[in-house]
Amino acid sequence: MFKPRWKKEALLLLKGAKKFVHYKRDLLAPDRIDEIQSRRVDLKEAVKAKDLDAVKETSKQLRNTCEKSLAHYRQPNWLQENIEVFWVAIVVALGVRAYFLQPFRIPTGSMQPSLNGIVATSKHDDEGWEKPWIGQRAFDFAISGRSYENLVAKKDLNIRDMKDASFFLFSRTKIFFDDGSTVVIGSPLNEAASIGTISAALERRKMGKTPHFKEGDPIFQGYLTSGDLVLVDKVSYHFRQPNRGESFVFDTRDIKTGGPASLSSQDGGTHYIKRLAGVPGDELQINYPDLYINGSIAKEETLQRVMNQGNDKKGDPYPGYYNPPGGRGQQSGFTDPNFTVTLNDKPEEGNNYREFFALGDNSPSSLDSRYWGSVKQYNLVGPAFVSLWPFTSGHWGFIK
Repeated sequence: MFKPRWKKEALLLLKGAKKFVHYKRDLLAPDRIDEIQSRRVDLKEAVKAKDLDAVKETSKQLRNTCEKSLAHYRQPNWLQENIEVFWVAIVVALGVRAYFLQPFRIPTGSMQPSLNGIVATSKHDDEGWEKPWIGQRAFDFAISGRSYENLVAKKDLNIRDMKDASFFLFSRTKIFFDDGSTVVIGSPLNEAASIGTISAALERRKMGKTPHFKEGDPIFQGYLTSGDLVLVDKVSYHFRQPNRGESFVFDTRDIKTGGPASLSSQDGGTHYIKRLAGVPGDELQINYPDLYINGSIAKEETLQRVMNQGNDKKGDPYPGYYNPPGGRGQQSGFTDPNFTVTLNDKPEEGNNYREFFALGDNSPSSLDSRYWGSVKQYNLVGPAFVSLWPFTSGHWGFIK
């Protein structure tokens, strides 16, 4: 920070010349490489001796040698240097994500109250409701993950379709209207469809009534609270077996996760987060509110807190484990409290894979292994071990 300018420039030139040799070694003649290295030694000695005239001369010689070594070479300027650093940082981050740690944003409420999904809160019934001023909105988003919407129909509109438009860590639902216009709501499809004004409009469509929204009607007025952003450890399962009771993430290859709209489905998604309720060799049975493993009530602390139906530290209740009711559009053997399933413990030979059982802590609204069956060994991604954001969710820190 307190180095004189001549010294900073000389050190930057030394660094640039070194990078030049490393990056262009396959294009440089051996004698040119030797000459550049010799010029670098001369410049280093001049800097060490604090001989300004020598520094100026040796810098000129080193620069000329590099420029003449390749016909089109020019020393990178500060902008090029920073762009290079930026892209290297991106490559490193992608490498970390691919092999070590992966961020995962929870879109649905299937793990509540242990972990939050995106929640839409309507304010259209509050007379005179308006978005807070921009400073308040920025603060609420940074701390609580809350974003505000004030979508009002500018003319009569009929809903034509609703589709998931999520990408990367951002959950979005796009609503299409008959006139070709669209609106986007920052929530998963099932949460958007549960918003009062939208669900009422969908009911009107089912009944053949139009318009779904009249001019001036609120489409969605209120706020969205972000789902928890968690980090997934992608390394652990390469060195240890998954532990019953931990929160884990898995991909949905070969899992038929599509389900009725009444469930908190991530239909079409690539990853789920659930509670690991059963490991290979386990026999599982659900008799509300209890989960039985190998004939006895589950002993793991995280499973017991769901069964005991107590409250979390924010006062939100755990519901117990439910036997799915009939008539929800998807069959489940667990409708019968006497039904049991045994998870395969065979090694990976042919189509025989070790199996795991996934349950959501919010059992009444979770689409999980009760409906679509087991998670195979090759589906495993890793345990969710830390919640990064929002800070006021009650879950910030290490995940149990």
